[in-house]
Amino acid sequence: MTPGARVAAAIEILDTYLAGTPAEQALTGWARGHRFAGSKDRAAIRDHVFDALRRRRSAAALGGGNTGRAIMIGLLRGQGIDPDTLLTGDGHAPSILTDDERQVSAKPTRAERLDCPDWLLPLFDQSLGEDAERELEALRHRAPVFLRVNIARITVADALIALAAEGIVTQPHPLASTALEVIENPRKINGSQAYLHGIVELQDAASQAVVEALEIAPGMRVLDYCAGGGGKSLAMAALGAKVVAHDIAPARMKDLPARAERAGCHIQIAHPDRLADFGQFDLVFADAPCSGSGSWRRAPQGKWLLTPERFEELLAVQKEVLSQLPALCAPNGAISYATCSVLKSENRAQVDEFLAKNPEFSCGNEHSFSTLDGGDGFYLARLKRM
Repeated sequence: MTPGARVAAAIEILDTYLAGTPAEQALTGWARGHRFAGSKDRAAIRDHVFDALRRRRSAAALGGGNTGRAIMIGLLRGQGIDPDTLLTGDGHAPSILTDDERQVSAKPTRAERLDCPDWLLPLFDQSLGEDAERELEALRHRAPVFLRVNIARITVADALIALAAEGIVTQPHPLASTALEVIENPRKINGSQAYLHGIVELQDAASQAVVEALEIAPGMRVLDYCAGGGGKSLAMAALGAKVVAHDIAPARMKDLPARAERAGCHIQIAHPDRLADFGQFDLVFADAPCSGSGSWRRAPQGKWLLTPERFEELLAVQKEVLSQLPALCAPNGAISYATCSVLKSENRAQVDEFLAKNPEFSCGNEHSFSTLDGGDGFYLARLKRM
């Protein structure tokens, strides 16, 4: 496919997304209907689509509309690429620009320029102060690809060598001792022997840093209360914890047993109705449902799907999650509350409310990570039972 044809494909997929189809589903549907497209074509089209989703507001402003075509025109302009070089009408390229499209001279608002919903911008300002714009700017760009070295099986140094032997070039990242940033050939990871044999897992560096901050000791009984896919459960097990994974939606954990077997570790799965059977834990870890504002580089759709009403629902869910944890925590144990959010209302504000209701706990320490540190935005508070 020519570069212009790839842009045309991205426009088609974006229109499908704008009509209500999730982006991944729209990409898959397009690929099934265009089997002639090679892997490099599909990868380039995917990059166009997700770049457009990260920059949807600024691209719409620069392109003069909220259609797939207008957004792609605006995206190219925002990237410093002349749309006339790709929208040529030749072959499968999109038709040439109209006079109206050429005459768009938008002056984006601050929220448009930063690709932030209007109602969310004040929350970023209140939470991050002078760093708010830098954080929002970082969220407009692609996230690095990180691997977690399974130190229960291999050293970081040997993992570097094993990956390099398969053409995957990595380097250590300062956020976590187990983190490797992929510099070359990230698309080879899923098929690599290092991945298939459980030597490495795909996991953001900040997620790894959160696990390192949990103060895991070998033999510690840990409950991963909101386990989801189980990436942090696996990381805790690699440090020697006896992990029980739980999620209110057990289907999210369906791949965890196979992942644990591949990693050479044992994780017990607790159905929500049987959690009480496991007793109390030395550490109860809850990576609570949240806005995902720290991970919008990876999941940009979340930024545009979040509404003030949904945000209030998430705050209520976080309060409910925290209210369930004391009964699961041993007398000398601790609760660690985390979110992949950079917003204070989801983080310290929730902790303060919990402490006011549960005076037997104190906040031992807090950790905040932002995209400016290289990984995703994360918050972690350790609440020690006194």
